[in-house]
Amino acid sequence: MLRLDLRRIGYIELKKYNRRYKQIMDRLSERYKTRLSKSFRQEVSRKLIHLSSLWIPLFIYYFPTTISVAFFSTILAIDGLLEYGNYKRWKWSRRTFGVMLHKTLRSKELTHKSFQPTGSVYVLSAAVLCAMMFPRPVAAIALTVMLTSDACAALFGKAFGTRKLYKKKSLEGTTAFFLCTLFVMMLYTPLYPVTYASIIAALVATFAEMYEDKIDIDDNLSVPLSIGIILTLLN
Repeated sequence: MLRLDLRRIGYIELKKYNRRYKQIMDRLSERYKTRLSKSFRQEVSRKLIHLSSLWIPLFIYYFPTTISVAFFSTILAIDGLLEYGNYKRWKWSRRTFGVMLHKTLRSKELTHKSFQPTGSVYVLSAAVLCAMMFPRPVAAIALTVMLTSDACAALFGKAFGTRKLYKKKSLEGTTAFFLCTLFVMMLYTPLYPVTYASIIAALVATFAEMYEDKIDIDDNLSVPLSIGIILTLLN
């Protein structure tokens, strides 16, 4: 009887905790006008993975170009093989790739009608191309912008976006992308001064992110390349 009573008390306390948790989330949602939905939590998980890749621009800046290109090319080849194996449902690939990242993938990346590379393929491709094409400070800036500004745009857009600019892109998210891009460039001022070219690059990158479907290039690739090209040519 005592054990049953303890279980009953525990069940009641758990219900009270769940009810209290829901009330807190509802208050936060109402106060900040955010929808703490499953899609938002999934987007947070995706962007945390994005931000965890900030070691990439540091690696490219501190290591010689040949080492960076060889290193990221190798990782790109391995990642591409894992993703293709996940698409083909190879057991070893499903265990290493599908299980770890399945919850963070978008619906188009989960479809099995055609092979759809995930964002990591484009991030690694951008790392290889930036290391090959641009000076190391420019490559570091371009990749840092891609990793941070995209995260800011997505989270601000989902949490506070109410004014639509283009399809699913909001004014709040687009503004967050532009401001974050400028902030990143100012952080790199000791290595690369902020000039009119920086503002132009930030604007072009913002449009590349917003009109990703028009230019038909993943923003993980178009954003760093546009910034790198403009900073290299205009400076």
